[in-house]
Order: sequence, then structure tokens, then C-alpha cells
Amino acid sequence: MFQANTQPNRTARIVGVFELIYHVTVHGLRKSHANALMGLFINMLQTMILVAVFYIMYSVLGLRGSLIRGDFLLYIMSGIFLYMTQTKSMGAVVGADGPASPMLQHAPMSTFVSIIANALGALYIQILSVVVVLYIYHIAFNPVEFQDMSGAFFMLILAWFSGVSIGMIFYALKPWFPQFATVGSTIYSRANMIASGKMFVANSLPYTMLVLFDWNPLFHIIDQARGFAFINYNPHYSNWLYPLIVSAVLLVIGFMGESYTRRHASLSWGARR
Repeated sequence: MFQANTQPNRTARIVGVFELIYHVTVHGLRKSHANALMGLFINMLQTMILVAVFYIMYSVLGLRGSLIRGDFLLYIMSGIFLYMTQTKSMGAVVGADGPASPMLQHAPMSTFVSIIANALGALYIQILSVVVVLYIYHIAFNPVEFQDMSGAFFMLILAWFSGVSIGMIFYALKPWFPQFATVGSTIYSRANMIASGKMFVANSLPYTMLVLFDWNPLFHIIDQARGFAFINYNPHYSNWLYPLIVSAVLLVIGFMGESYTRRHASLSWGARR
């Protein structure tokens, strides 16, 4: 009958937020596929199809000899893995529940929890897919060797971070311009099939071609990752600091836009989608 209301301390609130993020992440992973193995298999299948397509294209065009000396398939996979990581993380953030979503009408859910949960879910699937694909390739075809494993993994995390940051921009715009945000994110991911530079290395490009790709953070990430992966390649025209700074700036702008959108959220937005 009588109940004393106690305010949880800061540590308890932080632990509660992390616990909520964990449960929302698990819910998001199981929402798309009831069987976790099936979701992982589909993601791996998409990656392997892209690898097969680029392998055939390089073989038909006779470009294998002009690339990095080393494992040719590992060269292709290094670009595909990072491209898929950025694309999947961006799509996960754009698809997170918005401020007018029915799920977010229940405390303690918030847009921050929804965004972080979707982003972590995408990272989990991508890391698991990369590990499984590389392990299968290692035991079935050629031994996988990296010059700097920690550096290559950092580039994978940076690709995920850049995808989250770009996704935040589209996420902030989505309640105001839902069609533009959806189409814009799709166009960006399709354009990165070429603009990411996964089909070539920066050192082999003339300056007139280099300026067409130098703006893209993913171009720098993939080129740096190949420098960490291959002992015979030292990237001269890219750096990992540029995508880190650009991603951090986009993330701040995205959260500022999301905060403004959340303050002006209306339940009627749900009827416009």
C-alpha cells in the first residue's frame, strides 16, 4: 500500500541504459530473422556474391596483374568487407525507430537507445561475417596473413563509425523528408560501389583521377586497410585521420539535427510515411 519512491543513482541509471541497449540490440537482430544463423548466412552470402562478381570482372578485364602483389582474393575481400560494413551500418541507423515511433512512446526507450542498438547490431553481424568468411577461406583455400591485424581491424571499426555518422544525417532528415532520406541513402550506397575505390588502389591513380575519389572517407579507409593488410603496399595518398575527423563532425551534426527533430516530433508524422 505504501511505497517509498527512490531515485536511482547515476551508476544505476548508466547500467540500466546499457542493459536496455543490449535487449533492444538482441530484439533488432531477431526481428529481421528469427534464426540468428540464417541472418548471418544471408549477410555472408551477400558478401561472397560481391566477391565473386568482382573476381570475375577482374579476370575478364585482365586487371589482376596491375594490382597489389599478394593474395588476389584477399585484396578483393578487403574492399568488399569495408564497403559492406559502412553500407550496413548506415542502413541500420537510417532504419532505426524515429521519435514518432510507437515503441518510443514507452519509457525508458529513446531515439539514442534505438540508434545505438541498431548500430551495434550491424557491427556484430559484420564482424561475425568477416571472421567466418576469412576462416573458411583460410582453411579451404589459402592461409590468411595480415601485416598488421590490429590496424586492419581498426579500419573495419572506422568504416562502421563512418557509416553510423552518415546514417545519422539521413536519420535526422527522415521525419522531415522521408522519401529523400530513403532514396538519398540508397543512392549514396550505390555510388560507393565505384566511389569507394575498392576496385583500385590510390597509388596507381593519376592526380586527375585521384581528386574524384579523395573526398570520400571510405576511399581513404579502404586504401589504408590495404596498407595494413599487405606488406607490399604503402599508401601515399590517403590517411585514416581524414575519415575519422569527417565522421566525428557528421556524427555531431547528425545528433544536433536529431535533437531538433525530436523536440518538434509529432505523432502525425507516422501517417506520412
